Amino acid sequence: MNSRLAMVLSVVFHPLLLPSYLFALILFYLPVGALTFPMEGRRLVWIMVFITTFVIPGLGAYAMRRSGQISSLTLESRADRRWPLLFAAACYTVTTVLFYRQSYFDDLFFYVMAIITASVYMTLVINQFWKISAHAIGVGGALGILVLLYDWLPEPYLFYPAVASIVIAGAVLSARLALGAHNAKQVYTGFILGFLLGVILWGLPF
Repeated sequence: MNSRLAMVLSVVFHPLLLPSYLFALILFYLPVGALTFPMEGRRLVWIMVFITTFVIPGLGAYAMRRSGQISSLTLESRADRRWPLLFAAACYTVTTVLFYRQSYFDDLFFYVMAIITASVYMTLVINQFWKISAHAIGVGGALGILVLLYDWLPEPYLFYPAVASIVIAGAVLSARLALGAHNAKQVYTGFILGFLLGVILWGLPF
């Protein structure tokens, strides 16, 4: 894979964008009967997810770069990752708690957001001693969520999205290796941990 394509894949499927993609799929692709939340309000839910999981964490990282707290927005070093990950975890926690406390949101919103938030905390903890791939954890977790949703729905609505997710995951993992951002162990371990985290947390009685 050439470096330009690898960079495009890394940006388009950045971990901060994955929640927006997943919620777009949940809110606008699932059959009408799968959710109780009214269709007219779903766009606002997606905008809220996009702002709290991408815009605010992204602006936070940019502010840290401007203030000199981190040396690069690519977060190539473990030291650079610490504060952006912590800030993102806080933003994701707020969104998760909101989905949990407000009864008019479907439980599915909370379950999915809780898994995503847990993956951020897992990345933060592992990053203290090892530079694991956040991209790999993200695509692994997203694939795990899609597989679980596929099994949860009475009809195979998510068959093609799940297959596409497998292809995308493979491309993203290859991209991270092609860019030299991580070694194979960091990438494949991240993918497996992300996938398993989603499967394990889905079965817990929240």
